Amino acid sequence: MGLRFTVLGSGSTGNATVVKTDETTVLVDAGLSCRRLEELMKERDVSGAQVDALFVTHEHSDHIKGLGAFARKYKLPVYANEKTWYAMRKLIGDVPDVQRKVLPAGGVLEIADLRIESYPISHDAAEPVGYCFHQDGVKLSLATDLGYVSDKVMQQLQQSNVLVLESNHDVEMLRVGRYPWNIKRRILGDTGHLSNEAAGAALCDLLTGTTRRVYLAHLSQEHNLMDLAKLTVNRVLEDNGIFFQKHEFALCDTYADRPTEWDVVKATS
Repeated sequence: MGLRFTVLGSGSTGNATVVKTDETTVLVDAGLSCRRLEELMKERDVSGAQVDALFVTHEHSDHIKGLGAFARKYKLPVYANEKTWYAMRKLIGDVPDVQRKVLPAGGVLEIADLRIESYPISHDAAEPVGYCFHQDGVKLSLATDLGYVSDKVMQQLQQSNVLVLESNHDVEMLRVGRYPWNIKRRILGDTGHLSNEAAGAALCDLLTGTTRRVYLAHLSQEHNLMDLAKLTVNRVLEDNGIFFQKHEFALCDTYADRPTEWDVVKATS
């Protein structure tokens, strides 16, 4: 089957993604309770006992809520950079030293037939990162919780066959929403979250023909709708002369309450 993945949950209520090959299975973030993670994984016919490692993007609760319990139950090695380990040490309970693994921002690790690249992003956390996964010539990239797409992040995401990209909020919905202004300013800032428009602008440079699917992720329940996100991203792309028919790619949904179907990442033909 090669490289495949399912986004178990995406959004402020909890984030987790399973990445699987024929030889290994890893979990990225554990932002739901251990029981809920197990339930969602069961829906996709995978169990915690099959997971070989857990990777952490950053220490916010919607990414680590169930990390401690899940890691302890299945005795998993947990990979995070040193600053993230320090920031989440009081939030996840005791994780045995033997399970604590340090993967620096920008570090590369191989587990069986899967190569994992960590790369730094801009977010209001200790040292937040995204991840790219490589297996047998194909590339899956995860890029959420970033205030903007820097040139370095853009370079990192190039040549992705499938991309999971944040499309957190509609700017106008956020501006008129009920959040206090200091929270709105945080979300809109360079260490906040990517808007629908910003996601579309990033894709204008990323969609060079290699990428076949883009999953819009980490949508705000208060200030976004999936249909609106897809409409906005599509409009930005079309305004820049990029049309689905020409590039043969699709915008795909993620969900806060259920996993996506397994997606097999294939090379561009």
